[in-house]
Amino acid sequence: LGKLATAAGVPAMVWAFVISLGAGGVLLCMLLARGKRVRLTAHKLRYFFVTAAVSYAVPNLLMFSAIPHLGAGYTGIMFTLSPVITLVFSILLRVRRPNMLGIAGIAVGFIGAVMVAVTRGEAGQPADLFWVTMGLLIPVSLAAGNIYRTVDWPDGTG
Repeated sequence: LGKLATAAGVPAMVWAFVISLGAGGVLLCMLLARGKRVRLTAHKLRYFFVTAAVSYAVPNLLMFSAIPHLGAGYTGIMFTLSPVITLVFSILLRVRRPNMLGIAGIAVGFIGAVMVAVTRGEAGQPADLFWVTMGLLIPVSLAAGNIYRTVDWPDGTG
């Protein structure tokens, strides 16, 4: 859908906003349908804002901006790097020590992503380094969000 929206001239910022608003709306409706109340505190508001920006809005904005330059498939592969970068951040920041099964799963997924990326072939000309860098910021942002959610999860929240 992002590729179609971009081809139709919808700006990446608008598309990322629509996707984020839609997902947030669905989650809020499900919460309210279950009869749960949303009790907002300063900590929860900060948590929601940072999580939404770092884990959802920024990666979507980067993705929809990069798709016209890298292609939807190659940009999508960037998401597979998120667990690898999360693992690196987790080790560097001593947030959580990974187990061998987790490391093996990440390694298999990473090898699969590399195989897909290598066998895709080149469509015309090599990608611009700027857009490759923007694409690589997608998993960095997702990994930062994963670490943040682990560290700052609000107490007493399901």
